[in-house]
Amino acid sequence: MDLAYIPSPSTGVLHLGPLPLRGYAFCIIIGVFVAVWLGNRRWIARGGKAGTVADIAVWAVPFGLVGGRLYHVITDYQLYFSEGEDWVDAFKIWEGGLGIWGAVALGAVGAWIGCRRRGIPLPAYADAIAPGIALAQAVGRWGNWFNQELYGKPTTLPWGLEISASGNREAGIYHPTFLYESLWCIGVALLVVWADRRFRLGHGRAFALYVAAYCAGRGWIEYMRVDEAHHVLGLRLNVWTAIVVFLLAVTYIVVSSRVRPGREEVVEPDRPGSGGEDGKADARSDGEKTDGAADEDAADEDGPKDGTGEADRRSGKAAGTAATADGPEGETAGNGTEAAGKS
Repeated sequence: MDLAYIPSPSTGVLHLGPLPLRGYAFCIIIGVFVAVWLGNRRWIARGGKAGTVADIAVWAVPFGLVGGRLYHVITDYQLYFSEGEDWVDAFKIWEGGLGIWGAVALGAVGAWIGCRRRGIPLPAYADAIAPGIALAQAVGRWGNWFNQELYGKPTTLPWGLEISASGNREAGIYHPTFLYESLWCIGVALLVVWADRRFRLGHGRAFALYVAAYCAGRGWIEYMRVDEAHHVLGLRLNVWTAIVVFLLAVTYIVVSSRVRPGREEVVEPDRPGSGGEDGKADARSDGEKTDGAADEDAADEDGPKDGTGEADRRSGKAAGTAATADGPEGETAGNGTEAAGKS
């Protein structure tokens, strides 16, 4: 008899009338909203404009979903293209199957397109959204719980995950690897936020830290899983992917910190005073003021030259100054001359 365990839902679909609400898709959607919300707050704190993160996410999210699905289908092609399988199932994303490696890689392409359209440096944007992506993964992993998939080896631990028999899976109590990865991703998000505040990470280093920290956890969590996967030299393909990506991320942090230390001063060029459109407007205003001042000076020089004119007053002051240099008598004469100029 098990003292405690984590039950799995009896179904991964909830019906709101005729509308099916799939748990996996719901978790993905909630994760995207969390990432955009936190990314927007961090972007504004870095000097960006509200709404920019969401605008770029319109490009990044679809690319990420396509990339995640492509990675899954390519690395697990036997599930869709082997004998007896229906290749149409490769398009049924709601049934699960998103590879984070492909999602981040192709999502970065979409983000690059969005950033380029806004004139924003991609590394600065990546730094802002890095913790949000980790939290999105933490939420998204609960979609695997709804689908009863990607669990670990059998266990007798009290927090074991109950899996029911269905298709090619056997009923039993297994390691809840979805929960392990969800908790790890929350820790990664907190780590990136802390390190970013402590060391003022910039030029993509906060994002690289997220990648490295996630890979460190994904390696040992992946090793615990028992679902079908390709193996290379005795290790699961995703374990090797985590190792390679981890090394690349660490290398980037080291090289970037030496080549481009510090953090970007300007992350969104079209903000006032940053040289964008607003800056150009300010420059035009200053130019108009300068031209106006020049016109006023020209008007003064071209003004009337009678006793009430500015030119006469200046002549009186000049004569007074010259007379002062000749002594007290000259000073008196100078004062008289200046008075005459003002009359």
